[in-house]
Amino acid sequence: MTKMSLGSHPHMLGFEQLERLLERTAKTGNEGYPPFNIEQTAQDAYRITLAVAGFSEGDLAITVEDRQLVIRGRSREDAPERIFLHRGIAARQFQRSFVLADGVEVGEAIMENGLLHVDLTLSRPETVVQTIQIRKG
Repeated sequence: MTKMSLGSHPHMLGFEQLERLLERTAKTGNEGYPPFNIEQTAQDAYRITLAVAGFSEGDLAITVEDRQLVIRGRSREDAPERIFLHRGIAARQFQRSFVLADGVEVGEAIMENGLLHVDLTLSRPETVVQTIQIRKG
């Protein structure tokens, strides 16, 4: 049995990019750290919140690369004179990726009480109806 892809379906023209997007989403490698929430804050607005306890603003980097929001964290090494009897607060480096749909724009990022908030907005394009003229060949 042959696996049919979106790009090869006869009624789905030009969806090769969507297929690549789905494949890229499956490969993002997001483990369970750090935990995050995604909430809808308005009709066309969203907020991603990551729990980044132990990280400062300088330890974090937020980029948009090819319609993909990438949040990276790299904490500075503790001073060697610190001796932990128990270390339960994870401060390992991480990378979280979120694939953005067309029209989703990244707004501001706010650090508050160990939580990093990244605001997103969705701008919906106007619906355009196009009439195609038929000419004699």
